[in-house]
Amino acid sequence: MLLIAPLFPAPANGIAATFSWDVFTAWDSIWYHLIATSGYQTTDNGALYSTAFFPLFPLIIRLVMNLGLPFAVAGTLINTFAFLAALIILYSWVNESYGKSAARWTTAVLAWCPYSVYGTVVYAEGLFLLCSISALRAFDKRQYIWTVFWGGLATATRVTGITLIPAFLFVSWKERRGLKAYVASLAVSSGLLLYNLYCQIKFGDALAFLHAQKGWRSSVGFDWQGWRKMLMQIVIGPTNKNGEIQNLLHPLLFTIIIGSCYLLWRFRGKFGATKVRYGFYFLWILLWLLTRNQLPNDPFTSEPLIKILIIFGGVYLLWFSRNKIPLVAVIYGFLSYALILNTGLTASVERYAYGIVSLSFAFGLLLARYPRWGYAILGFFAIILASFAVRFSQELWLA
Repeated sequence: MLLIAPLFPAPANGIAATFSWDVFTAWDSIWYHLIATSGYQTTDNGALYSTAFFPLFPLIIRLVMNLGLPFAVAGTLINTFAFLAALIILYSWVNESYGKSAARWTTAVLAWCPYSVYGTVVYAEGLFLLCSISALRAFDKRQYIWTVFWGGLATATRVTGITLIPAFLFVSWKERRGLKAYVASLAVSSGLLLYNLYCQIKFGDALAFLHAQKGWRSSVGFDWQGWRKMLMQIVIGPTNKNGEIQNLLHPLLFTIIIGSCYLLWRFRGKFGATKVRYGFYFLWILLWLLTRNQLPNDPFTSEPLIKILIIFGGVYLLWFSRNKIPLVAVIYGFLSYALILNTGLTASVERYAYGIVSLSFAFGLLLARYPRWGYAILGFFAIILASFAVRFSQELWLA
């Protein structure tokens, strides 16, 4: 982001990256800067949009800025070191129960996933992963004091942290853990309750952070139309306002790729495992190249294939791995997916899904069983991660 991105000219809808800490700030970073420097404020029309961003991350940034560091430096360092700590704790958690191989693959998945770019810029991803992973690990190990500490910080970092509460309560009941577990599960809400109290005192609205969501969405629930649009973008390519296909070659190429996948699987015994593996990998790359960036004027659907895969493929992976990873991680994963899929939007849902550590946990265990596929997948991750890093530096939308 510092060395390569500045070599590219300014894109049509972005800016030219420069050799400065500013390459790590864009989009939501602006809100964190506003909160860290001026506190929560209303807009010109009286809306409290800034309250949608929970207070722990900008609060820590403000404390570090008091030491003399600029906002961009403070925010980048905090998120990056928090992300590093999250990787270390995740490795330790998986290693304790599944061994080094599974721990390495799980950590690699979290680190090399393309959306890990948000763990090294001025976003709250790294901090939230640190708090949520630590809370889940502590609860899994029945360390309830640490559960309350880290869980409280998680619910003060991001709204999706609230799914820890019902997840802990369910597991407490399912495993008959006793009164301490129930008390700890409820006490995890301390971060959220303190934020509620702050909003009530300052704005007279304890749920200001929920009401602020109207700035990004007009309704809640599953966005059938948005997901249908993305699926159509993958299958038939971009369409005009009348729904007519703009590139007739797209559906033809899509059909050829899918047909080739079927034939490769149907006659896999004749080709051998190695050729089949390379064949599927090559066809996947072709499908990705065919479907990406089809709508330049609609940046929110620039990677529809990746978005659909991480959301719906992630749900299936959690179900497939439900008996392999800790129960608390499974329940937390499904509850988090239920929350993000009912926001009324498709934008940013894959970034929130990346923040569900249960997905990396399950995927890491899977790749530990099939390391050859793992190396190929991480190589593909690296390509997209590099692309995302450059795009973020140019203030182009990722998720």
